[in-house]
Amino acid sequence: MSYLNENFLLNNKTSQRLFHEIAAKQPIMDYHCHLDPAALADNVGFSNLSDMWLGGDHYKWRAMRAAGEPEELITGKDSSPKEKFDAWARTVPQTVRNPLHHWTHLELKSYFKTDLILSPKTADAIWELANAQIAESSFTTQNICKDFDIRVVGTTDDPIDGLQHHIAFNNSGHITKMFPTFRPDKGMITTDVKAWNSWTDQLAASASTTLNSAADFISILKARHDFFHENGCRLSDHGLESCPFAPCCDDQAEAIFKQLRAERTLTATEGEQWMTYIMQHVARWNAASDWTMQLHIGPIRNANTQMFKRLGPDTGYDSMLDEPVIRKFAGFLDSLAIDDALPKTVFYHINPAYFYSLATLMGSYQDGRVAGKMQLGSGWWHADTLDGMRTQIEVLSSVGLLSKFVGMLTDSRSFLSFPRHEYFRRLLCGIIGNDVEAGLIPDDAELLDQLVADICFGNAQRYFNFPGV
Repeated sequence: MSYLNENFLLNNKTSQRLFHEIAAKQPIMDYHCHLDPAALADNVGFSNLSDMWLGGDHYKWRAMRAAGEPEELITGKDSSPKEKFDAWARTVPQTVRNPLHHWTHLELKSYFKTDLILSPKTADAIWELANAQIAESSFTTQNICKDFDIRVVGTTDDPIDGLQHHIAFNNSGHITKMFPTFRPDKGMITTDVKAWNSWTDQLAASASTTLNSAADFISILKARHDFFHENGCRLSDHGLESCPFAPCCDDQAEAIFKQLRAERTLTATEGEQWMTYIMQHVARWNAASDWTMQLHIGPIRNANTQMFKRLGPDTGYDSMLDEPVIRKFAGFLDSLAIDDALPKTVFYHINPAYFYSLATLMGSYQDGRVAGKMQLGSGWWHADTLDGMRTQIEVLSSVGLLSKFVGMLTDSRSFLSFPRHEYFRRLLCGIIGNDVEAGLIPDDAELLDQLVADICFGNAQRYFNFPGV
């Protein structure tokens, strides 16, 4: 059997029919990623395969380090793009059973129409073949979105962003829409007081009013939330080690704000109070505007101090935390639900060990008003493997409703990552097909087709309710 053939992950006729006739034909809603809005708005091309494929991709960087490649050939400034690509070609054969091996070859197949297996033997041929296509004027960000039938690109954006790239792109008549996501983490996280003050000064500059109090801070942040809503935003996002919950009244928030503006370090409790205060406000705004709150929980970031000082954040030195999260999650959710102010929420945890506890907590806050209001998010970061995605599907199916799942996202910085949706869809159809063959799900084509179409696109379309999609 050939590698990654047309029935990859599809072991029976039911799964094959569901994928080829239903899943593969669905548009893509990539509702959470880290693509550069300017790159899409400006319809940029690419210089070469190495810059397009390896630049900023810390998944690949981690594998290259594990394979013994020197840092100079990974993030170094003095090595050439071809030298970096050759280092990746030496690494790829060593990634068997890691999703990187599948992703790499799905991307080669999907973008460059080649079944060659990347290795030192094929590196030159793939380099030349891919670069020849990349050099063509048609190989651009907008054409990639068109080719993959991307209906939504959901970027991740600072509240102080002017959103000019989103506005320009969405005014150009593309079938793809690019919507911002409101991510106020820099205003919530106070461990670096100077960085917080610098960001707060920028927040103040975005408004025509003064910012001299916690109330001013909230008022201007709400104005940014409104501005994002006017420009199609329907999600907030929060990337945290754990969900904060330390109740904080307005007077306490004002005292904390004054300490921060004086550049005095907060206690751990005060820092958590400020985070809780901001998140509760954002959650309430979300509920009032029919937004969804995304909670990305559980990474310990920049664990390697030496390499953090050398390379900075987002370079491949983050891992899973194993600290309990549910008690504070429950407190935070309940503080909103008690006032009928709990928004639609998607829970992601980097550690699959918490999937069951999150999924059962979610069930306590489904309210019968919005189908699937509380969502167990797709396998994320270190869990977006076959095993991690299977685990997420099994847990959600066991204690929730798979039929209301809003499906896959790339969470990627690369325009080469869209085949991850195919990867997920094949896995999904394989699981459902296997259950049908085992007599665990009725062999009802109408039921199965609707289930697959909804998880691939329909549920997300209805749940997020992006304008014009």
